[in-house]
Amino acid sequence: MSNYALPAGVWRREAKAEITRSLRLPQFLVPTVLTPAAFFALFALALNKSSPEAATVMLAGYGVFAATGPALFGFGAGVAMEREQGLIELKRVSPLPAGAYVAAKLAAALFATALAMVLIDATALIAGVRLPILGWAELTAISLASTLPYALLGFGLGMRMSGKGAVAAANALYLGSAILGGLWVPSAMLPGWMRTLGQFVPSYHLGQLAQAVVDPAKGGASPSHAAIVAGMTLATGVWAWAGWRRSAA
Repeated sequence: MSNYALPAGVWRREAKAEITRSLRLPQFLVPTVLTPAAFFALFALALNKSSPEAATVMLAGYGVFAATGPALFGFGAGVAMEREQGLIELKRVSPLPAGAYVAAKLAAALFATALAMVLIDATALIAGVRLPILGWAELTAISLASTLPYALLGFGLGMRMSGKGAVAAANALYLGSAILGGLWVPSAMLPGWMRTLGQFVPSYHLGQLAQAVVDPAKGGASPSHAAIVAGMTLATGVWAWAGWRRSAA
């Protein structure tokens, strides 16, 4: 049997094609890869020159922020537009293995997140951030894991909304998650009602997990935040699956 006929080969080629396509779309790369790095550079370098500690705290939040963009725009807006164009229906009737389409989208989102993290980490080093190797690895793992709940949330939106509606929703969730989650400004500095809302967005709990890496004093609450993230990921998975089934009906 040729490699072309092997399911693994199909999955690999689908992921490669999706990543390549994403790299050729500046409207995807600019907001998802360059914007988080540019914002971090602005605040970490321009506003915190003399405070590597502040840049370290910011690094934890911006890693999560970098993951939400590729997930929401790649899945939410991207899937909605492809559904309107009939591409998803075409893939349904093709021999493409079940799940390969979603896996390819996730691979592209993870790749874009990794690119953003490389830029952010490089900026952090210039700003004077110093962490043990394990700390860098943990922050990277949390950032990449942050892609999953937002990818599932975006996929559910993409399967239910029009292209224009999904773009608007993705933008609102992108910025809203960053603010309510305390990824730009510490949650303690937000009004009480915003802190309350923040408890219901994955970015807040993911951000707290990342903060625990740079501030071990916060590590005691990590299991509860991890459990909440797991529950939210499960809920968004059900939301995404229901959207997929609804579209097929």
